[in-house]
Amino acid sequence: MVDDYSTPYYPVYLDLNGRLAIVIGGGSVAERKAITLLRYGADVLVISPDVTTAIDALVAEGLIEHEQRGYVRGDLAGAFLVVCATDSTEVNRAVYQEAEGMGCLVNVVDVPELCNFIVPSIVQRGPMQIAISTAGAAPTVAKRVRKRLEHEFGPEWEPYVTLLGQVRRLVMDRVPGGEEVRKPIFEAIADSNLRERIADGEEITAEDIFLEFAFERPREIEESS
Repeated sequence: MVDDYSTPYYPVYLDLNGRLAIVIGGGSVAERKAITLLRYGADVLVISPDVTTAIDALVAEGLIEHEQRGYVRGDLAGAFLVVCATDSTEVNRAVYQEAEGMGCLVNVVDVPELCNFIVPSIVQRGPMQIAISTAGAAPTVAKRVRKRLEHEFGPEWEPYVTLLGQVRRLVMDRVPGGEEVRKPIFEAIADSNLRERIADGEEITAEDIFLEFAFERPREIEESS
């Protein structure tokens, strides 16, 4: 069979907060998937006869749920997303078929033909995320691109983007007018050396940035009109 990469996957970010995500399997791969899903706010249920020590610890803390048994048809009821990480071809295919029949998102790890979504390599800096995918054609290349981007977008980007979000809320709440008034403010902040100042260790609040860039600008615009 020749893989066809002519139609790439549609890139999308999912809101998993409070949604049921089921992980079939309890090994190291299932552990990694469960932890990631938990970090993104999903309600995680692991179904497996045996699980890793880390999964056991998460269950003991009440952070995820675990049903200590093998998968049976019907287990995916109510799931928004399913990840299957087992060594059983039979189980993998059965999980995929049930999920597909329910119109559910499903990823059978390392079996592309049994997936209707794939997980990209991700560079995360707080609320900013950069996802890299080669649609399964070259995973090694995707990982190398991710490493380059991690170097280019250093740790200062997390407080920088977080601060921009806080400033945006202040501008939206306090500056009357539409995009023609607010857009120049956002562009002025983006064009400034704010990120470099954060990287240099300067402590800056959203209120500081609002006063620096937005406080006088609406008045200037009104006087010039």
